Amino acid sequence: MRATITDVAKQAGVSMKTVSRVLNNEPNVAQATRERVRNAARELHYTPSLAARELAGSRSYSIALFYDDPSPSYLMRLQRGAVDACREAGYHLILEPISMKEADSLDLELKLSRLGVDAAILSPPLDRHKPLRAALQTLGIRMSIVSSAVETDAFVVGIDEFAAAYRMTDYLIELGHHDIGFIRGPDHHSAADVRFQAYRSALDDHGLIYNPDWVAIGDFSMQSGKRAGETLLNRLSAEGTRRPTAIFASNDDMAVGLIHAAMAHGIRVPKDLSVSGFDNTDAAKTVWPTLTTIDQPIQSMGTLAAKALITGDVEAKTQHLGFDLIERESTAIRRI
Repeated sequence: MRATITDVAKQAGVSMKTVSRVLNNEPNVAQATRERVRNAARELHYTPSLAARELAGSRSYSIALFYDDPSPSYLMRLQRGAVDACREAGYHLILEPISMKEADSLDLELKLSRLGVDAAILSPPLDRHKPLRAALQTLGIRMSIVSSAVETDAFVVGIDEFAAAYRMTDYLIELGHHDIGFIRGPDHHSAADVRFQAYRSALDDHGLIYNPDWVAIGDFSMQSGKRAGETLLNRLSAEGTRRPTAIFASNDDMAVGLIHAAMAHGIRVPKDLSVSGFDNTDAAKTVWPTLTTIDQPIQSMGTLAAKALITGDVEAKTQHLGFDLIERESTAIRRI
């Protein structure tokens, strides 16, 4: 039988009211008591009552879109696609932030149960959030995942990240650039490593030298791209230092930040430095010069992730959508 709040109170040696206060993160509970209640809940595999009602068959006709992404453009397009599918089927979409730093399984289960959703979409980097995925499975909440580089038993939709990043690097080489820098994303993001490895592979396949001094790390935000650009350009401004003629930033926001950093250094894009990005967000179309980038169908990914949950077609499989290289004004043939 499923454990109840009475069972938790009995095992922890406290009242049911105290258990309720602890599980709802209310103040004025001694830390030792709080830990005792939490340990009892874990040992008994206690599931909050709201989730129990959902497991019994009650439906809320709502889907949560979980995110921890500093790029508002990416999230907005993903949300737009999911909303389209939800409205068509009479579902509600709930946008809910979850930090990659949240690792307490009980806290996550409580947060999920209070939302009262039928299903959830995990957007990157939450595709790698194992405690969150475990909490969803414990509560019986179906999930679909937007990703291209995660091994899971859920429905996954994305693009071939490796092929896309390889194509962008190859394109810069076709323009005559042999000295190509890179701004990669954070380690906890699945796409960051895949795009970086594709960049390395393209260089290797063309017999070009990989220079670690031409690589900086950001967090996929515009400000981090600007900081990474400053780091690279300051590092390469020393007298006699050879610098790249092109830099591939692994998302559009960081590429925009890089363009701002280049302008501050008096470096003209693309005359002195070609810059490319990834995602084809609105920022890529409005920055000047407009940004050469990889277009991935983010809105369609959101739609498919939601539809899979609505129809119940969430068997373990990965669906890859197509991508395009969009050539704009931020890249040019290398000057001899």
